[in-house]
Amino acid sequence: MIGMGHTWRLGMLAILLATVFPACRKPADASKSDLAEAGYQLTAEDWFRAARTDDTTALKRFVQGGFKADTRDSHGDTALHAAAAAGAPGAADFMLDHGLDSNVRGAMERTPLMAAAAADQASMVRWLIKQGADPQLKDQEGFNALMLAVREGRSAAVAELAVVHGENLDSALLLAALTGQAAVIDTLTNYGASVYARMEDGRTPLMLAAQNGHKEAVALLLDIGASRFSTDASGQTAAALATAANHTEIAALILREPAPADLALETPEQIALHLEPAAPDETQPNDINSSGASAPIIPIEGQTLSAAVMPEADQPASQAQTGASDAKPARFAMPPLVMRRYREREVPVRLKTVSTDVATLEILGPTPTEIQVKPGEAIPGSPLLLVSATRRMQDSKLNLGAPMEVSVVEVRDSQTGATREWISGEPATAHDPVALVEDAATGRRYAATPGRRFKSADGSEFIVADIRPNQIVIEDAATGAVKTLPLRGPRG
Repeated sequence: MIGMGHTWRLGMLAILLATVFPACRKPADASKSDLAEAGYQLTAEDWFRAARTDDTTALKRFVQGGFKADTRDSHGDTALHAAAAAGAPGAADFMLDHGLDSNVRGAMERTPLMAAAAADQASMVRWLIKQGADPQLKDQEGFNALMLAVREGRSAAVAELAVVHGENLDSALLLAALTGQAAVIDTLTNYGASVYARMEDGRTPLMLAAQNGHKEAVALLLDIGASRFSTDASGQTAAALATAANHTEIAALILREPAPADLALETPEQIALHLEPAAPDETQPNDINSSGASAPIIPIEGQTLSAAVMPEADQPASQAQTGASDAKPARFAMPPLVMRRYREREVPVRLKTVSTDVATLEILGPTPTEIQVKPGEAIPGSPLLLVSATRRMQDSKLNLGAPMEVSVVEVRDSQTGATREWISGEPATAHDPVALVEDAATGRRYAATPGRRFKSADGSEFIVADIRPNQIVIEDAATGAVKTLPLRGPRG
């Protein structure tokens, strides 16, 4: 009986071992089997393939089979980089859920956001930023996600990154012009990059595109208002730089004989027409008058805009929140203005010098022509009359801000009566700098020039203190406090 009981127990033990041990091995074995049925092996190569194809079911089986989520490929990238570059949202979310950081560094010190930007995965760029990806981080070459997208010509990704890179848009535009990325130039200028941006040596986007032979980019920049007459620090125009680089077709595109209209001074009405978008922009608020047509752009002088509001970051805590009885008032409340466009048209004329009441001017064109004009005489080929020609001492950029003697002329447009002052060493312009600003609450648009005053609906008065290519400065007339608004472009 004892022998039979011992034998029975051994049999039962064998049955238990056969049952329990396979159960202990089942998760890993089952994962391998399931992966094999799905066409995968438990290898790094197939792990990355599953990430790129957004196969989250396979990824789960990899992990169940003991695969590490932070495995890297031969270049040093993680599967989050692969998912980002492939636009695989499920896989990307899976990686974050399994411990990968949204800013994890990979090959070339690049983040998943950089990988998505370089691959033009716009929706992935947007999603990663929402997950905490930092768009300011730079790779081993010093490029952030925006600059990588610009360099690679990824305009969709550029559009997503432009809204979080307001301070870098001009630099991005210069890079786009240098590399000839016309579609990217169009995107950047729509989001607030300025065609008046300059390199340290004074070169503009037009100069960079012309010098490097990018005809499509040159044509676009000219179409959206880049000045063909601006000069760099050495006095070279875009056409001259193109000629020196043997891009004669581009030089011819830029150069032409000035027409009388090029030499005219612009009226506020003409300026407003140039500020109008070329075509309806669906991204803008509707601004329709009673007749059903778009309301015209009007000068901001004397206008009453929406009630003044204060940006959330400037709002003081309420008494209820702080327990204080003397909560400070708003530091700077103003109407919700947005700067949409900037314009400052240059005239193809350079004042060289004034001597004994005679002004020496250079008319720019394929072959620059030097002329001498006295007060009361007309500038040939133009509606302009020379009113006065003098010399005076004034602070000058050419002399690092120190006073120096400069030549000065005043000209008047005989057709419109508009007058301008031109100074030697500075571009001759057809009008004051002007910004197209939008009241965000109503969608109404106004032409703003320096020195103009306007009010908010609650009676506060404001002054347009300054207008620059990429920003407008507004002053509170009562307190003297100023607020700087960046150029945001038609879509910013």
